[in-house]
Formats: sequence, structure tokens, C-alpha cells
Amino acid sequence: MNSGELLERSLAYALGSVAEVRTVSLGRGTPCAEWDLEELLAHLDDSLDALYEGLTGGRIGLFPRADRACGFRTRACAVLGAWATGPAEERVLVGERPLDVRVMGAVGAVEIAVHGWDVAQACGRPKPIPVPLAAELLNVARCVVAQEDRGVRFGAQVLVPPRARADVRLLAFLGRRDSFPE
Repeated sequence: MNSGELLERSLAYALGSVAEVRTVSLGRGTPCAEWDLEELLAHLDDSLDALYEGLTGGRIGLFPRADRACGFRTRACAVLGAWATGPAEERVLVGERPLDVRVMGAVGAVEIAVHGWDVAQACGRPKPIPVPLAAELLNVARCVVAQEDRGVRFGAQVLVPPRARADVRLLAFLGRRDSFPE
């Protein structure tokens, strides 16, 4: 697995989801029960900024909050550019713990793609995560999501048939159903 390619594919998927934001209210609910769409987009901004900081040691900076989709696109391009240029270090600190930058990129890819799915659901335009991408992201998620993360960062795993598509299994593993009641 190439973390850079995985991150790029996740960002491309999420960019398509975020494009729908202009057509809906930012106060809409999301599959992330505690966040409305505006709060979810703010979380995505923070995630992209953290990835950029891990790659470069610097921050992207603030953008006007008026156009969340434009801000996301700008941040996504900055992260892709930073990855293409090459990470400043091979290891980054996450809190007090060192983390290989490739692991950071792979975990970031899971975060971006799954929240991209959340955004699409909240916008009323469900957009499945591409199955090949979801299969790779599921492998990453299984390595990094521990039982103690349940109820804190992720909901309880949702049971789905073992032969369900990889996108459905990824979402279920992270506590989501493949449909979202509005």
C-alpha cells in the first residue's frame, strides 16, 4: 500500500462529496451524531491542517469560513502538494508519540474518505466509497482502531454480512450504517 496514493484517492473522493455542500444548510445532521454539517466540515479542516503540519512542520492557515467547500479544496490541494514534495521528517509526533509519516498518511486517508461519506450523506446525495479504496482503508482501520476507541472516537461496530461490499464493511467497522436517516 502506498500511503500517498491512498491519501490522494481519499481526497479525490471527499472532494466530490464536499462539492454538494453549497446546496444544503450547514445546520443539517450528519452520521456523526454529535456534529452538524458545519461542525463536521470544521473537523475535516482540522484534519487536513494536522496532516499538512505533520508533512511540513507548518500550518496551512485560516481561510474565511463562508465557503466551506472552497476551503476544503484549498486545504486538500495543500496537503497533496506537501505529500508530493515529500515529508519534512520520516516520523512525526502525535501528542507525545512518534508516528511514521506513512502511517499518518494512511490514517488520514481513512479519516478523509469516511468523513467525505458522512458529508455526502448529510447533503442528501449518498455517494458510496469506491470498493477498491474502501478495501484498502478497511485494512488500515482494522490496524488502528482499538476496542477502547469505541464510544469515544467511533461508534460500536455495526454487524453486516461477511460478504458485504468493502465500503459497507468499512462503514460498519467504524460504527456507521450504509444509509443515514435524515
